[in-house]
Amino acid sequence: MKVTIADVAKRAQVSKTTVSRILNGNYAHASEETIRKVLQAVEELNYSPNALAKGLKSMRTHVIGLVLSNLKNPFWTTVLEGLEDTCRDLGYHLMICNSNEDPDMEEKYLKDLRDRQVDGIILHPTCKNPKLYERLAEQRYPFVFINRRMPDIRVSSVVVDNIKGGFIAVNHLIRYGRRKVAICMYRNEFVSTWKDRLEGYKKAMLANGMTEDDFIMIELEQHADNQQEAIMRQLKKRPEIDAIFSTNNMITLEVIGAARELGLSMPEQLALVSYDETVWAKYLDPPVTTIRQPGYKMGQTAVQTLVDRILSGGDEEPTVVMLEPELIVRASCGAMSFHIS
Repeated sequence: MKVTIADVAKRAQVSKTTVSRILNGNYAHASEETIRKVLQAVEELNYSPNALAKGLKSMRTHVIGLVLSNLKNPFWTTVLEGLEDTCRDLGYHLMICNSNEDPDMEEKYLKDLRDRQVDGIILHPTCKNPKLYERLAEQRYPFVFINRRMPDIRVSSVVVDNIKGGFIAVNHLIRYGRRKVAICMYRNEFVSTWKDRLEGYKKAMLANGMTEDDFIMIELEQHADNQQEAIMRQLKKRPEIDAIFSTNNMITLEVIGAARELGLSMPEQLALVSYDETVWAKYLDPPVTTIRQPGYKMGQTAVQTLVDRILSGGDEEPTVVMLEPELIVRASCGAMSFHIS
């Protein structure tokens, strides 16, 4: 005979409601002992709920949508691990879309995911569809911003303190004797992460006695093929530059390529600190000093935040979770290796 939720409840000596909550990942009203008994009963009875019937009854699909704006960045590999692991732990499946920084594609994916009746959406926004985000918020649809924030829209978000990360990076370069520090970034006025890292750069420069006249900003087109050439032109134009703060690990590779083409030794002639720790940063020559973002925790927290909103029916007040960056010091900045949080 088919095992039912009532059989699980009887074996665990709890109510069917308690079993249902725990199987749906809602542990708020259950003790660790109750959770253990229910999960043990599920295993002993080899209970497998009918996903279709379960979805029809609860009006939930137990699917979470994820819309990223750029899957090319290696940073997202770690974030996705946190997202997927947490979805699995809480009984959800993950459906991944990539808008490639295209607001029209983002709007299409958001509509498609809602048409597929996903329970909620985690969005790495292009930041170019504010009216759409506002409409979702007004409808109390469960969604969460990840990595990029939009402070004017009342939506929960999980981000890193990018102002602090930028400050740590640039302050470290100045601390080790660099005075002509440039920031290398994409030209995009919509994205909070880059704006915040630029603000951190400016704060560090001013805190160390510089003025606005000392700011050196190298702006790149994100999808252009000539980024290395653009960096080389700026380094030739401003030969006094003795350090670069790269705001993105993809930019970092272009900076290293430009330095090599110009015959600039690193870190003797040009020091470098890069945002985003990657698996290859320590294997480059020289190994690259980075700002590490807690990517796994970001993914983990985003899923938990979204699931909380799904289970509350959208009644919870929006929250902002601000995660801490960490400086990983290697040879590219001209200092010995150690970590600073």
